[in-house]
Amino acid sequence: MGVVRWPRLLTPTQLCQLIRQQKNPLDALHLFDAAPFRYPSYRHNGPAYAAIVDVLGSAGRLAEMMGVIEQMKRDSCQCNDSLFVGAIRTYARLGRPEEAVALFRQIPQFNCVSWMESFHEILRMLLSGGELEKALQVFVDGCQGPGVKVEVRCLNLLIGALCGMKRSDLALEVFEEIREQCHYPDSETYRILMKGLCEDGRLDDATHLLYSMLWRISSKGCETDVVVYRTLLEALCAAGRVREAEDILAKVLKKGLRSPRIRRSFQGYDLGAGNRSLEEMKNLIDKALASGGVRSLSTYGAIIADLYSEGKIGDADRLFDEMLQRGFKPSLSTYEAKISALCSAGRAGDAAAVLETEMAERGCAPAASTYHLVMRGLCEERKSQRAVEYLQKMDLRGRCAPSKETYETLVEGLCGEGRFVEACRVLERMLNRKHLPGDAIYSRLITGLCSTRRRYDAVLWLEEMVSQGRTPAPFVWSSLVSATCTEQPEADAFVDAE
Repeated sequence: MGVVRWPRLLTPTQLCQLIRQQKNPLDALHLFDAAPFRYPSYRHNGPAYAAIVDVLGSAGRLAEMMGVIEQMKRDSCQCNDSLFVGAIRTYARLGRPEEAVALFRQIPQFNCVSWMESFHEILRMLLSGGELEKALQVFVDGCQGPGVKVEVRCLNLLIGALCGMKRSDLALEVFEEIREQCHYPDSETYRILMKGLCEDGRLDDATHLLYSMLWRISSKGCETDVVVYRTLLEALCAAGRVREAEDILAKVLKKGLRSPRIRRSFQGYDLGAGNRSLEEMKNLIDKALASGGVRSLSTYGAIIADLYSEGKIGDADRLFDEMLQRGFKPSLSTYEAKISALCSAGRAGDAAAVLETEMAERGCAPAASTYHLVMRGLCEERKSQRAVEYLQKMDLRGRCAPSKETYETLVEGLCGEGRFVEACRVLERMLNRKHLPGDAIYSRLITGLCSTRRRYDAVLWLEEMVSQGRTPAPFVWSSLVSATCTEQPEADAFVDAE
């Protein structure tokens, strides 16, 4: 640890700044522990504890992190729920869900008023890991606690997990429980459940769900609900129930969308006319939902994003062009959906053109997440050098700083192409921006440098890794030893030749 310039009077905000300036998390912990002894009147507060927990968690120092959390409990320091969310994510990232659950169950012992976000995060972690039974137990126990108020988004997680397990029948029971507990399902609830029912072939239940949706949340119109309508209508057509789909489409356009009275006397859509194929019927449904009610940006955006997520780029592009012709300006989320679809289809070059040309011409400013999507796509197609060029463009834009994930994506991509020197430059830039890479990034770079006989550079990065309090894996040391032993016979041979 270098020389630390302590202020005359220390505040928790100043200590947080000192902590985050340290490359080695153990040095940061030393400052945290030393502060109360240097300043007898100083006391740690919630943000100070959160800062050191975040630093230790990011470095994978779980024992030290839990030690600080236990100290916070003894001090009875008032803390924010976000501290526990960060700790739970750390455990999840390191594959230790049991310890995350144990920490969550201890939260009532802390001076924390509400832990709703931690409740949502622990459910998300368990359900994403397929631990449905444990998630249900945490859900039941959490609902009985004083610091948790059940929200629809938590129930949406359960419904989504059940649908993913092809148990939409149980998901439907959870949905009914939502209403019995006087909670109001949102559009996301209907979207998840409708998709699950249709995939399981429970079209009758899906139809009843849609009618309940029309009466409850769409009686005054909700343009983004077109995604839910579209799911059922296309499933009915795929099952050969075209006439039923036509009837439902007519009711949706009359009641589910805010269509003007002049359009309420329309004759409807004949989906099966002319022996249309399934794809033709789907295109007609998309067109009807987009323009059958009030033509709005949210309606177009919802259908377009849904089409892009399904990989139907051509259909989405046609609707995208229609939206432009009607004078609507696409939102950033719509452009990001398009970029993501193009990258998934192996068309990162086209995605870059959307970022550089389309968005610029139509006055839509990209966000850091937009650049990240393009850069990740380019790296996946082994075009990492082009992806690196966007770092400079992000700096020129201002308020569009690359994230830690973006830097790590670039380093991984460059190493995958054998461009280890360029990867070193990106990693240096990452460290200058106060982002600390994970152990896997250091290991990948060091072993790559050893494989290309850049032993000196490998040693420098090994020293950097150790200076941050990290322990290199055995295979990292092995690669360095192997590179050293390979170079030594060559040096001896050169000496003998002289």
